Amino acid sequence: MSARIELAAVTHRGVVRARNEDFVAAQADIGLAVLADGMGGHNAGEVASRMAVETIVGGIEPVLANASVPGKAAAESLIAEHIARANAKIQESSGANREHSGMGTTVVVALWHDTAMSIGHVGDSRLYRFRGGELKQLTRDHTLVQQRVDSGSLTYEDARREVTRNVLTRAVGSEPTVEIDLNTYATEPADVYLLCSDGLTEMLPDAHIAGLLASHGGQLAEAGDALVDEANARGGVDNISVILVRVLPGSGVQAR
Repeated sequence: MSARIELAAVTHRGVVRARNEDFVAAQADIGLAVLADGMGGHNAGEVASRMAVETIVGGIEPVLANASVPGKAAAESLIAEHIARANAKIQESSGANREHSGMGTTVVVALWHDTAMSIGHVGDSRLYRFRGGELKQLTRDHTLVQQRVDSGSLTYEDARREVTRNVLTRAVGSEPTVEIDLNTYATEPADVYLLCSDGLTEMLPDAHIAGLLASHGGQLAEAGDALVDEANARGGVDNISVILVRVLPGSGVQAR
C-alpha cells in the first residue's frame, strides 16, 4: 500500500529581503516534498536552492513513476543519491561562474511510502511532525549553535537569541562531498508534517507554530498562509517557506 497524502505549499520573500532565495516543490502523486534555502552573493543563493530542488525532483520523479514505491532502505538511498547529485551540480556551477562562487543551500527532502516517511536533510531547514496536538522536530539543525545545545553549553532558549545561530556546519554545494542525515519514521493517518525554512522558525517559537496548526484544523492551505502571515507580522526578516503534508487513510495518493 502506498502513502495517501494531501499537501499545500507557500513561499514568501518576507518583509526585509529584496529576493526570495528559498525554493520549494511538492508532488502528492508521488509523495515527495523538497524545500531549500539558498545562500551566496549576487543571486547565487536563489540559483543554488533552485538547482538543488530541480535536481532532486527531476531525479526522483521518473524513478517513482516507473517503479513501485520503495521501502525504507531504497527510499533513503534514493534521497541520498539525488542530494549528492545536487551537491555536485552546485559545486560545478560555483567553480565555473565567479558570481556563483561559494554558493550553497540547505535542503530537506521527505518521501512518503507505505506507512512511513523517509527524510534526507542538510542545514537548518526543518521538518516537524504534528500528531495528537503535539509538535515534534524530526530534523536536527546543522549549526554551530545546535552543537553547543547538544553539548549542554547552551540552552534551547538562549540559542534563539545567539547572534551566531544561523552559522551552518553543513550545506549542499559548499564542499565536494556532503554529509546527509537520513531517517525513516512510521506515519499515522491524520499526521501533519511541516517542512520549513528558518525564516519561519526564527520568527515563531514551536509552541506558536503548534497553536496555528491546531487552530486551522484540516485546512492546510489556510494553515500555511497563517504561518507565513504571522512570521511576517513579527518582522519577516528572512524568506519564509512552508510545505504542509497530511497523511490520509487508505491507499493511493491524493493531490491537492
